[in-house]
Amino acid sequence: MDAQRGAGRPRRPAFFGPTVMDTFVGAPDPAQRVEAAHATAEALVRHGRDGGDEVAARLVAIADEHGIDEVAELWSHTPSDTLPGALWRLYALRAGIRQDPVALARAFDAGRGRAPVHEAVAGVGEPPGADEVLALADAVLTGVFRGDLAVALERAAAFCRVVSTGQAVLADDDVAAPEQGGVLTLELSDDTRRAADLLRTAVQLEGAARLWRAGELH
Repeated sequence: MDAQRGAGRPRRPAFFGPTVMDTFVGAPDPAQRVEAAHATAEALVRHGRDGGDEVAARLVAIADEHGIDEVAELWSHTPSDTLPGALWRLYALRAGIRQDPVALARAFDAGRGRAPVHEAVAGVGEPPGADEVLALADAVLTGVFRGDLAVALERAAAFCRVVSTGQAVLADDDVAAPEQGGVLTLELSDDTRRAADLLRTAVQLEGAARLWRAGELH
């Protein structure tokens, strides 16, 4: 890190040890970044869930002082079957909702009632909407979530399945199959690609929820 950036670095929350926080931003060593990714994810989820008010306040300070975007960057290259990987996918979903709420709401409405979402996950036959998913993600990512993380991941996955189904429905009219040189080619619309991405995210979040319940999400 250069001297100018180091001089403007925010105060370190006391919750973390110096090794983790020294590698918190811009760590050149991939191993150190992995260590920091797992340490911050563990702190946010496990200590935020089990700790007292003082611990929760310190965890909230991470997002306030460093910015959740910067924290999440540590998780961005971790596998989906790890705790930081699950948090990264929750973060990315949260960012997507905030970036284009109108399009997601349209896809959600188109997919509601069509997506294969279990009632035990969706809740009283209704899948969770964008506002609920945003609230869940905000709570988890700032370390103040007190519920079952598996349920939060499953409800986020349910939202992904509904929106993915809606995007696929909306894409039906956008798919073109032009004939070029006697060969039939299929051009996928942006909605189709986004639907596939969201479905993959849903599967990954569901897998992370199962691992959490088994005590194997680390």
